[in-house]
Amino acid sequence: MILQIAPPLFQPLEGYLYLSLALFSIGVIGVLTRRNAIIILMSVELMLNAANLLLVAFSSYGGKADGQILVFFIMVVAAAEVSVGLALLISIYRNTSSIDINVLKKLKG
Repeated sequence: MILQIAPPLFQPLEGYLYLSLALFSIGVIGVLTRRNAIIILMSVELMLNAANLLLVAFSSYGGKADGQILVFFIMVVAAAEVSVGLALLISIYRNTSSIDINVLKKLKG
């Protein structure tokens, strides 16, 4: 007789925690080590997506939809952040012909 085990109803929460931690860590490293403004914006988006993943995992584990509603608002704020950030980058590129963060010191004077 072959023993059949039913699949679990919920995925283990630890996998989502580790994935979210890895994504957030990659985002923090990207913000701290890179000098390209576009890469920094992408790293910030990666950190926001890690937070979204964690909120959805907690909300599905708890059985409530509050976390998923919160994720929707975070995505709206992230889209607004990206649009403002890209507008700033275009303005900086027009003035300095570079998107390097170190070049922004020329804008002080």
